[in-house]
Amino acid sequence: MHLLQVARLTACLAALALAQPASAQQFTPPRPSPGAKVTQTVGTTDLTVSYSRPAVKGRAIWGALVPFGAPWRTGANEATQFVCSDDIMVEGQKLPAGTYALVTIPTAERWTVAFSTQKDMWGAFAYEQKNDALRVTVKPVAAEHVERMQFSFDDPTADAATLNLRWEKLSVPVKITVDTNGKTLASARAAIAAAKPDDWRTPFRAASWAFDAGVAPDDVTVWARSAAKVKDNFQTSGLLARLAARNGDSKNAVALMTRSIAFGKADTTVAEEQVKNHEKLLAEWSAAAPAKGANKK
Repeated sequence: MHLLQVARLTACLAALALAQPASAQQFTPPRPSPGAKVTQTVGTTDLTVSYSRPAVKGRAIWGALVPFGAPWRTGANEATQFVCSDDIMVEGQKLPAGTYALVTIPTAERWTVAFSTQKDMWGAFAYEQKNDALRVTVKPVAAEHVERMQFSFDDPTADAATLNLRWEKLSVPVKITVDTNGKTLASARAAIAAAKPDDWRTPFRAASWAFDAGVAPDDVTVWARSAAKVKDNFQTSGLLARLAARNGDSKNAVALMTRSIAFGKADTTVAEEQVKNHEKLLAEWSAAAPAKGANKK
């Protein structure tokens, strides 16, 4: 073939390529078991389950469609994934932060719930027990009919939640707890250690949280005094007043809260409702003080 013919052929092929769509449009039908994701924050720890939701469709499920005694992907399509952003406790046993395949082995009386490091499995065909980061055993309970399989985080608190699997007429609860106070306390200590000398907000916020949570009382006192030393204001004097009241020092509590209220009334950034709350505490402490004195006589 002559060079001129080659050039003409190349030009024709290029023209044909330009005439085609840049990318062929692909047809993607809906999955019979649609994907779903549920997330719950417990304290400051994020928990997420990503899964596919099969339907009952009038079929026998337990011991039939889902065989007893065999590893199950706990849903359809890819194996269900469980993600925890921090270390947690599952049924009283530690599970490190990470992403896992949530594989279950159902029986009529008990379920094994495995958190496998084989996180990208299709189904559970390649599942091997040796790759489990944790295994726990839970008891299924009878429940109202749910047509399409569902995960939920029920009864969340500051340090706990129950992961519930519901399908057909069965519910499988898995208890999860998080050391929220321990995690937050470690974070507070790290933040204070890194705080600048003129930063009063960091020790104040840490002390306020620990005071309300009822943890680390020695740290609360140190942090509150440190914040007040840098900035004597409505917030810091009010916190010291509450500390004094908790320690039974009503005289200092009244004096410090009176000071806090004066700061609050002079500071336009302090909400009126906050000042009223301090005035209410002051009235309660002032009313209680004479009674305590009378008991000593």
